[in-house]
Amino acid sequence: MLRATDKITALYCRLSQEDANEGESNSISNQKRILEQYARDHRFPNPVFFVDDGYSGTSFQRPGFQKMLDEIEAGHVAVCIVKDYCAIIGLNQKDLENQGILA
Repeated sequence: MLRATDKITALYCRLSQEDANEGESNSISNQKRILEQYARDHRFPNPVFFVDDGYSGTSFQRPGFQKMLDEIEAGHVAVCIVKDYCAIIGLNQKDLENQGILA
């Protein structure tokens, strides 16, 4: 078992092909910059990126996401940070409103 100080901070980035049309603000490089700065500012140790570029969030069958889950299940991850929840679940505000989660 790893000591808490040896565990990694998982930084997860995802960009679907549809999101890529929205420009640089959602790009993988921009997400990485934001996540790395956040981890540094809040003193999260050992940041490691897990990236799925060109994958839809509607399926969990994404290589970077699965690798991150493997690391979590193995006890190697202290915390996971994403730019926004849509990176994980692939739902936008309209999807959430349609499901009654947001008004």
